Amino acid sequence: MDPITRAMFMGAAGATLPEIGDFYEGGYFAGLISYTADGNATHGLIVAPLASGSSGATKQWKTANTSTSGTSSEYDGAANTANMANANHPAANFCAGLTINGYSDWYLPALYELEIAYYNLKPTTEINDIGFGTNSYAVPQRGSDYTAGDPAQTSVAAFQGGGAESFVEFSEESYWSSTESTSTRAWTLEFQNGEQIDRFKTSTEAVRAFRKFAI
Repeated sequence: MDPITRAMFMGAAGATLPEIGDFYEGGYFAGLISYTADGNATHGLIVAPLASGSSGATKQWKTANTSTSGTSSEYDGAANTANMANANHPAANFCAGLTINGYSDWYLPALYELEIAYYNLKPTTEINDIGFGTNSYAVPQRGSDYTAGDPAQTSVAAFQGGGAESFVEFSEESYWSSTESTSTRAWTLEFQNGEQIDRFKTSTEAVRAFRKFAI
């Protein structure tokens, strides 16, 4: 984490921010998000451990390609998940049912929460898809798309490809977000290169639970 962001956090919260990839509050610290989309951090994001916070197999977003109300947030996965914590929504229902390291508030991340994890914990050395990357909810804000080399592969060994916590443990490396795109599709993020693709809800994709803490 850069010194400016660390100073912002310490000034607002009176506490020391963990480093990206540190074990913290039940999982691994993945970065900061601003629900107010103004560069001021409101929450820290936690990625669940792979062994307990990933489904171990791909799951459907929904069992039918139909609309689900209350799942349009691009930044608040907990709110989205609360509206689909049922058997009709296998990916979110899996996350909502978890208790890991004493925490039971896990959820399927929203699109821009997932994107923050990609930016900070990118597992590969592959060229980024330069059509994506702008994220007003990120801290610091990102007002432009990726370059071929930014973000670079994470320096956190456990999250690099082949590491114990890596996001490329599945053949497709495509993860569901909890953000609905249309009545029949929802957003995914490709952890090889950062591409965001909306897929039919009945498609099967990888799942990784998140939680958050307020700042």
